[in-house]
Amino acid sequence: MFILLIVSQISFGQNEEFFNRLRAIHNSGTTFYNVDGIDFTSQNISSEFNEKNLKKAYRKNKIKKKGEKVTDKELNYENYKVVNREEFENGLVSVSVNYFVKNNDNRISIFWFGYYDKSNPEFERKMIDLVLNDAIPKSCYSSIKTDNINFAGREIELGGNCNWMNINNIQCPYYGQMNWSVHNTKESANLSIENQLKATKIKSGGKVISEEEVNIVFEGKPTKAKKIYYDFTGVTSILASMSGGKNLTIYYVSEKVRNNYLSCVLSFWNNDNINPSGLPPLLEEVMKIAEK
Repeated sequence: MFILLIVSQISFGQNEEFFNRLRAIHNSGTTFYNVDGIDFTSQNISSEFNEKNLKKAYRKNKIKKKGEKVTDKELNYENYKVVNREEFENGLVSVSVNYFVKNNDNRISIFWFGYYDKSNPEFERKMIDLVLNDAIPKSCYSSIKTDNINFAGREIELGGNCNWMNINNIQCPYYGQMNWSVHNTKESANLSIENQLKATKIKSGGKVISEEEVNIVFEGKPTKAKKIYYDFTGVTSILASMSGGKNLTIYYVSEKVRNNYLSCVLSFWNNDNINPSGLPPLLEEVMKIAEK
């Protein structure tokens, strides 16, 4: 009994730490999640879990007919799973995992997990089980409104003029943009930053013209960040044409913040409202450029 109590307390403590890192947001029938550098989504459809309806779900989610559909026998629900893996010249590996699951109402629940490097089936099973049993605390969910946001455990007031681009990804017109993830280890946060930088370098429509390591203060802590200039001059880009800018300044930082590790990518256009600090207002909320 005593041993069982200790195990239960440890399990509760681990779940509490995990939920402190997990953020989620509902939007138009889909729930977006982020934790430990992993993005994933869930959605329910009203169709019964049968072969005919599954085929429709595959088409809607752009699953190719030739895509190999396997069953995860360790998942406690009837399911089909599709894994897609793409490798790039700079060593970046993108992994996408789709699950089509028979939920407790005999309907179809669809899950998508996105990774760099490799997938984590154990994590996927845990999250599917938590979602289908409505076991994620309400405190993990962010409002679709952006009057104030939870930035890795700290509330930041933004006034509602910003937009969620994804979970933990906020963009304020002419004030900058940042995305972040909360991790349980420094290694995980570092890897997330490295992979996001690799992903930037292979994007079409522009090119990295400079890269350097700079000193900054991030959430009150002196640290280093990777700074790059990403240029769109002379190319056609939807992103650039929407902003009216010609180049992006991007900072990649990984640091311990409030007992967890944070990976964060912060960026702004050359035509944003840049203050004397060298940063637009959104970035000033969480960082400043260290004096030389």
